Amino acid sequence: MTLAVWPRPRLRLGMVGGGLGGNIGTSHRTAALMDGRWDLVAGALSRDADRARASAAAWQIAPDRAYTDHAAMAEAEAARPDGIDAVTICTPNSSHHPIAMAFLAAGIHVICDKPLTVSPALADELLAAARVRGRVFAVTHTYSGYPMVRMAREMIAAGELGTVRSCAVEYASQYQAEPAEPDDWQNDPAVSGPLGIVAGTGTHAHHLIEFVTGARVVELSADLATLVPGHRLEDHATMHLRFDNGARGYLWNTTIACGNENGLAFRVYGEKGGLAWRQEHPNHLFHSPLRAPTRILTRGGFGAGPAAEAVSRVPAGHPEGYLEAFANLYAEIADAVLAAKTGAPPPAAPFPTVEDGARGVRFMFAARASAKEGSRFVALDNP
Repeated sequence: MTLAVWPRPRLRLGMVGGGLGGNIGTSHRTAALMDGRWDLVAGALSRDADRARASAAAWQIAPDRAYTDHAAMAEAEAARPDGIDAVTICTPNSSHHPIAMAFLAAGIHVICDKPLTVSPALADELLAAARVRGRVFAVTHTYSGYPMVRMAREMIAAGELGTVRSCAVEYASQYQAEPAEPDDWQNDPAVSGPLGIVAGTGTHAHHLIEFVTGARVVELSADLATLVPGHRLEDHATMHLRFDNGARGYLWNTTIACGNENGLAFRVYGEKGGLAWRQEHPNHLFHSPLRAPTRILTRGGFGAGPAAEAVSRVPAGHPEGYLEAFANLYAEIADAVLAAKTGAPPPAAPFPTVEDGARGVRFMFAARASAKEGSRFVALDNP
């Protein structure tokens, strides 16, 4: 992995949510600590006081920085000379907005899980607050941190496919193939918001195809369905996409596909060839030049471009996956936060921002509006 040469002191990180008993907080913590760029020093890790304290103790957070309320944490950390530089928000969807607003108001940089919020209006408030405060605000669309995703983006931007004409992206899994458990917050509109899988995994698919192609979805037609008895939110979605460069695309998003564990994948086709990538086999990018055999490009192998090399961590042939991709984002975010603290020019790094998060919320609600109106095409505006 390419490292910057300018001085980079360790930064102080706080976390809201993500305590013991879940997996997303552990993923965030592992990724943040991987490169020695962050120290996790404070947290309001659960709404349950006992779990919050136990989680803080397990993660070696000092007792006086183990909070049970995010607002108290924001106020206290902002007042400390050694207060946190940034906060990671690992809570259910409906709580993202008030937590992020509290830390922005305290002048603290924000890293938020997706989706950004549960309405476009709330997303706009966060976007405006981040701009007014001049704070770094990242949204963890983790899959954009994979080396071969970066390589695909680099190849398309360099014109190796020519004009992109057609693309497909899918996110298929099986975790909702059975009726939801009673305590599944992702099946509760009061906590998850009015959308189910489109918010949970569809936003990843939407961000990935725009990130790789550089094209923006301007219109979409969506069919959303709730197919498993007992589910209160959609568990299946199919969409047709129209892009600003004239390309057409397709998005398939389901959580009821038995045998699919975490099936995020894309295919992109242009006038000179195509590219294909699957998250479950992330070291390989398939390149199919026009009138030539398909070749497999490997992370760390011959032909891997500078964008892939810059975020590759282990020798070729060794598994490198989700946590490393997550860590790539945290390293880039650290550079951006440090630049903001020191007044240095912000580094050119493509980690997802609050603008991407707000766009993801617009995508969610455009899909919802289209489905409610017989799958007619609905415009997707820029934030």
